[in-house]
Amino acid sequence: MQSRMTGLLLAATILAAATAAAQDDDSLPTLKLDRIPAQPAFAGQTRAPAAEPSRFGVEILADGLSAPWAMAFLPGGGILINEYVGAMRILENDGRLSEPVAGLPAISTDGWAGLFDLALDPDFARNSLLYFSYTAPGAADGDPNIPRVARATLDRAGHTLQDLVVIVDGFGGQELLASPDGTLLVAGAGDPFTGDAQDLASTTGKLLRVTRDGKPAPGNPFGDRPGARAEVYSYGHRDVSGIAIHPETGELWMTEHGPRGGDELNRIVPGGNYGWKLVSYGTEYNGNPVGTGLPSLEGTEQPRYFWWPSIAPSGLVFYTGDMFPEWRGNAFVTALSGQHVSRLVLAGDRVIAEERLLLAREQRIRELRQGPDGALYALTNEESGEPRGTAQVLRIFRDAE
Repeated sequence: MQSRMTGLLLAATILAAATAAAQDDDSLPTLKLDRIPAQPAFAGQTRAPAAEPSRFGVEILADGLSAPWAMAFLPGGGILINEYVGAMRILENDGRLSEPVAGLPAISTDGWAGLFDLALDPDFARNSLLYFSYTAPGAADGDPNIPRVARATLDRAGHTLQDLVVIVDGFGGQELLASPDGTLLVAGAGDPFTGDAQDLASTTGKLLRVTRDGKPAPGNPFGDRPGARAEVYSYGHRDVSGIAIHPETGELWMTEHGPRGGDELNRIVPGGNYGWKLVSYGTEYNGNPVGTGLPSLEGTEQPRYFWWPSIAPSGLVFYTGDMFPEWRGNAFVTALSGQHVSRLVLAGDRVIAEERLLLAREQRIRELRQGPDGALYALTNEESGEPRGTAQVLRIFRDAE
C-alpha cells in the first residue's frame, strides 16, 4: 500500500509540473486570452491598475548555473543555491561559484524529479540547520521516485552536509518555509486532474505544517479529526509555487499555478479550502470549465489576486528593506512563462496596483529573495531547449538618481 501511495503522489507531482509547463506549449488550442472567463469576485482581484514605475538597476552576479531552484543567504556572507539537477552550491562574496556541496543524499532526476526548495532554520546562525526537498530514486529499477524532505547541518568550512535526517518520507513538496515558531511548512504535491486535493486523508494538494522532526505540528486544524492527515494546514491547492509570511500581519501567503489561466495569490487561513478542483478562474487546457465551472463556491477561499492569462508564478517575497523604502510591504512574484517579476502594491489584503519588472530581459525568473543589503536577488531559469549552465543570479538595486 505504501508503495502504491508513493507512486500516486509522485504521479501527481509529475502531472502538476507537466500541466504548468504546458502553458507554453504552442500545440495547445488557441483561446481568447483577452477575455477573463469568469467575473472577478471583487474590484482589483485581477489586472490591477499600473503602479508608479520603479527606478532600479540590474547586475549579473554569477552565471553558469544549471536550473537553479532556490537560494538562501548565509550569515557572514555567501548565497546557498539549490540546482534542480541535483547540486547545492555556494556563491561566495567574491563572485566565485563553488563546487557542489558534499553530503547530499541520492537524488533522482528521472522525469519531474530533482533537488527543489531550501530553507534555513530560524536559528541557523547558532545551529547551522537547514531543510531541503528532493526526490530519491526508488528501491529498484522501475520503482517510482520518492518525494522527501531532509534536515541537515551545513559545515561551511568543510563544504559538506552532516547529520542528514529524512524528516518527511513518501510525500513532500517543491516549496518549503521555516517558520519563526519552529515549524516547517511543506507544500504537498499538487494534483491537476483529480479531486484528491479535497480529500483530507491525502497529502496531495495540501499545505502541511510539521515540526523540525517531521511530526504533525501541535495546533494544526485537522489534528483531531478522524480520517484526516494531522499534518494538513490548508487544502484544495493545485500547485503551490511560493510561500511567504507577511511582515506586518504575520499571515501566511502563497502563490499557486492555475490551469490555463487563473494563477493565484492566496492569503492562507488555518483549515482553509482553496477550491481545487471544484472552482477556478482558469479553464482546462482544452478550454472546458474546471470542476463546477464556477469561480467561487460557499466554503472555499477566494484568491486575493489572480492572473489571466497565466504568468506561471514561482517565488514569492514581501519586501522589508531600506534600499527601496517605497517598496516596503509590497509583494513580489516571479514569473516563468511571463518572464518578469510582478510587484504588487497591497492595501490590507487587496492588490491595488501592479508593476512588471525585468520584462525587457526576456528571462524566465524562478526565485526571488531579499538580501541583507536590501537589494532583491533573482535566479533565472533556462528556456526549454537551452543548454544547461546558462542560468544567472541577478541583483536588483537602487539606480543612481
